[in-house]
Amino acid sequence: MHPEDLKNMAKSDPLQTYKAKRDFSITSEPAEGGDANDKALSFVVQKHWASRLHYDFRLELDGAMKSWAIPKGPSFDSKDKRLAVHVEDHPISYNRFEGQIPAGQYGAGKVIIWDKGIWIPLEDPHKNYREGNLKFELRGVKLHGHWALVRMKSNGVKQEPWLLIKEKDEYIRPSNEFSVVDEMPDSVAKLITDTHKVVKPEEELPAKKKLTSGIPNKVNKADLPLTLHPQLATLVDLPPKDSAEWIYEIKFDGYRILTRINGKEIQLFTRNGNDWSHKLPTLVKAIDEMNLKPGWLDGEIVVLNENGIPDFQALQGAFDSSSTQSIVYYLFDVPFYDGHDLRSAPLIERRALLKTLFEKPTPEQIRFSDIFDAPPNDIVATACHMGLEGVVGKRKSSPYVPRRSTDWIKLKCKQRQEFVIGGYTDPQGSRSLIGSLLLGVYNEKGELQYTGNVGTGFNEKTLKDLKTKLDGIPADHSLFSKANDIDKKAHWVKPTLVAEVSFGEWTKSGHIRHSVFHSLRTDKNANTIIREKPMHSISTKPAPTPSLQTSLQITHPDRVIDSSTGLTKIDLVRYYSLVAPLILEHLRERPVSLVRAPAGVTGQLFFQKHLEKNSMPGVKHLDTALDPEHAALLEISTAEGILSAAQMNVLEFHTWNATKSAIGKPDRMIFDLDPGEGVPWNIMQESAQLIREFLNELGLNSFLKTSGSKGLHLVVPIKRLRDWDTVKDFSHAIVNHLAATLPQRFVAISGPTNRVGKIFIDYLRNGFGATTVSAWSARARQGLGVSVPIAWEELKSLTGSTHWTVSNIHSRLDKGNDPWADYNASAQSILFAMKALGFKPKAQV
Repeated sequence: MHPEDLKNMAKSDPLQTYKAKRDFSITSEPAEGGDANDKALSFVVQKHWASRLHYDFRLELDGAMKSWAIPKGPSFDSKDKRLAVHVEDHPISYNRFEGQIPAGQYGAGKVIIWDKGIWIPLEDPHKNYREGNLKFELRGVKLHGHWALVRMKSNGVKQEPWLLIKEKDEYIRPSNEFSVVDEMPDSVAKLITDTHKVVKPEEELPAKKKLTSGIPNKVNKADLPLTLHPQLATLVDLPPKDSAEWIYEIKFDGYRILTRINGKEIQLFTRNGNDWSHKLPTLVKAIDEMNLKPGWLDGEIVVLNENGIPDFQALQGAFDSSSTQSIVYYLFDVPFYDGHDLRSAPLIERRALLKTLFEKPTPEQIRFSDIFDAPPNDIVATACHMGLEGVVGKRKSSPYVPRRSTDWIKLKCKQRQEFVIGGYTDPQGSRSLIGSLLLGVYNEKGELQYTGNVGTGFNEKTLKDLKTKLDGIPADHSLFSKANDIDKKAHWVKPTLVAEVSFGEWTKSGHIRHSVFHSLRTDKNANTIIREKPMHSISTKPAPTPSLQTSLQITHPDRVIDSSTGLTKIDLVRYYSLVAPLILEHLRERPVSLVRAPAGVTGQLFFQKHLEKNSMPGVKHLDTALDPEHAALLEISTAEGILSAAQMNVLEFHTWNATKSAIGKPDRMIFDLDPGEGVPWNIMQESAQLIREFLNELGLNSFLKTSGSKGLHLVVPIKRLRDWDTVKDFSHAIVNHLAATLPQRFVAISGPTNRVGKIFIDYLRNGFGATTVSAWSARARQGLGVSVPIAWEELKSLTGSTHWTVSNIHSRLDKGNDPWADYNASAQSILFAMKALGFKPKAQV
């Protein structure tokens, strides 16, 4: 059917799409009906527990209810711009619908009437609706005052993104003191309202206000950083089920390029931070012609073939011949712009701003990366049919984070990834120079594992280029680990070259089959190449949302606790509300100590092990017999305790290495890697792996977390068989051994002068009464870093111990405590380890 026919059908019956999505023999939703009233236009907001909770906002116009789905619901804070996804028209009779939409039906889930009343257009509603700038007044049970619905630039997305914004009037209230969706959660269906009064035609409408600059709301002003690490996508094998929350773009077969603009100074960087501005003078000139404000742009450079499809070999040829005029730069993100750090803004808002940069005529070489308007599976199928590499999906609400993220996903048309070249074989038959390349990937231990070879996909020019490069990096022996099935006559090379290869499948032995060579990748470091294992699917469950108890009064909510980020006390309370289910797993049953910061992170800090009775609701006293020489210790086992502690300016939560049920016998050892002055992060990463390997040799399995400050914590779960002194002395012996073996790297004595350029492995955390900051605790330092449990294979991708902070923790909540899923089942005896190290416990007196 022609698109115009669809438009004509929608005009003749605005409920056509609504009816087509529902089986009215199953669902109790109304098929049609409802009386229109042009003089008292109705509105309704329905709270809808579908695949995830959202609010359906509906305005009566032209005999139907114009409808938007608002994930977070309305806000009385004029600074909040709430995403409102435009959906199909509903019948006016839907205003009275409450109930359960059956499973298997469109929008299955519970629906209540959260608010209702009338809406009053402040200008011509038909014209403004068409133009995407609808101004109106609401007179409801909960919602009042002036509001605006503003359509965003969407490139023809099937479900248009709009923004619901509270206009400034007598009803505005800051979100840190009032959240209408949290404090007024219930149905108003049975309430009789007097809001349906007729509006007099002579009522004067306010003058139209100027549009904003396009900078997303609630972003911080910031100086333009000198460097920027790009966000990377996670390989998956299936699109997410919540497709309405995602957008899809072409997966460009090119080089990732980030652009820094600062006046006339324009620099183009690869994903590894190499400045390629001198290689791309045409693009530098084209960007300069756009007269953009200072900022960072993110995109991909490609060369298009005659069919408009990216051709990676042609791109490489352009660089080899120093003829880069044909290169096209597709932009898809803007992390910084015009003095603002936009990384915390939702992707869809960043893209809306980016699109405004193309409203004026732009050079042909600079293009906006469009999104597709179709179901995800259809998009992938079409991309593969066209010969594209695949597609990239991005969650609409996602922030921009400097690492690989599951909020950005890639779906490939066939298996394809980078491999390290470790050698090559001699040619056979008519082939010249090279027979096949011997390929490998690095495992989590840093070993180069052999993964098979590739002998097709070459032409004469490629073979000559490869042979020249391989001749320049010879090695006298194989650098593959445990590879016995390689041609003994192979030529070995240093593992510095990276090849991009497509293949049919992985064998059970970890080799690739039906491989085809595509190109060398000069933009990727060989030591970062690992086997890409697609996630089966991306979790569609929403991240935990704050649930502040209404009985908890937050005093001085706007007090700034960290001037470097502008985070306030209410931000911290909401953070702990968000992570309460996660941190409680680490706090329960253990004595807890608290670090309070009444004057913020730069003020005086107070370490607190005891407290007056009932001074913090939910923070309990433990039996004084646990530590008879001191006042009662503390325990926090509920979210109430966490939040009341945050209300009392607690920033950090620290725990013992034992539980209250067996306080005399610790159930873990902790090795705190504390770097001295001058120790770079890559040495910290390497050192953590070294310690892990040594612990493995002793038969001890360890878990890892960031400290949220400067270091890393290795945690060894142990069986509760030994006393405190034995465990502490044994941990000391481990540290002494490491310091003696690698004195240039480790020290076992504290003090800043002892560890300049070295790492102090703090074993003192293992003494009776000593504590370590809990996982998911914020740190009382500028930036408010967070201690986060991580998997060992994630360590390589971390940028520092403050990789996650209170500001960006949302990007980590989907994994939660999963990296430590095996922790509770991993308690181990230290007897074998003590014997292996030659450690003998002191005789007990």
